[in-house]
Amino acid sequence: MTELDVAGLQRRLADFAAERDWEQYHTPKNLAAALSVEASELVEIFQWLTPDESARVMEDPESAHRVTDEVADVLAYLLQFCEVLGIDALAALAAKIDRNERRFPAT
Repeated sequence: MTELDVAGLQRRLADFAAERDWEQYHTPKNLAAALSVEASELVEIFQWLTPDESARVMEDPESAHRVTDEVADVLAYLLQFCEVLGIDALAALAAKIDRNERRFPAT
């Protein structure tokens, strides 16, 4: 079974790119652009849905599959971006949550 941790997934993505000689294209600029494109494709699924329809999007197998695929694409490019720049995504998220908790205290 394949590891389902961030480092394991990053290794799989790096190996996949290396086997296809794609590392040359995986610059921070290109990965940021690809991440933006994939996030936009996720937004496109929800673009004209009402709030109620968007809340039920996972009930339809076809739209659930599309959403799941786009989430995977966004995460893949984000993990590759972090790998290239040496960012620990989980540590970055934890630090951001800490800052937000101080910035926006609960009332």
